[in-house]
Amino acid sequence: QVQLVESGGGMVQVGGSLRLSCATSGRTLDSFTVAWFRQAPGKEREFVTRITYTSEHAYYEDSVKGRFTISWDNAKNTVFLQMNKLKPDDTADYYCAAKYGIASSDNKYSYKFWGQGTQVIVSS
Repeated sequence: QVQLVESGGGMVQVGGSLRLSCATSGRTLDSFTVAWFRQAPGKEREFVTRITYTSEHAYYEDSVKGRFTISWDNAKNTVFLQMNKLKPDDTADYYCAAKYGIASSDNKYSYKFWGQGTQVIVSS
């Protein structure tokens, strides 16, 4: 079993930065992909970014490219999401998710394990 716990959310002004953390436990995720999704009020949960254990394969949704960076600290068993130049449209609950394997997927149904989410509010 895999447990994921997000932290680091909060309120920030437009143009500001936040770093989200996803602490993983339960087993070594060396054959897994970890992704971040987000869900704004009244909207579907959407893909943001994903990364594999070796950090060789990182992929970003177009609206966050150049602003968000995903990284995996293997020693700390933690995946980070550095978010810069935040916009009001980035306001959402952010969820960490994991799936077995390195096959590319932006589909939330491909991810079996989920954290409880952390809220990000970007105020203008």
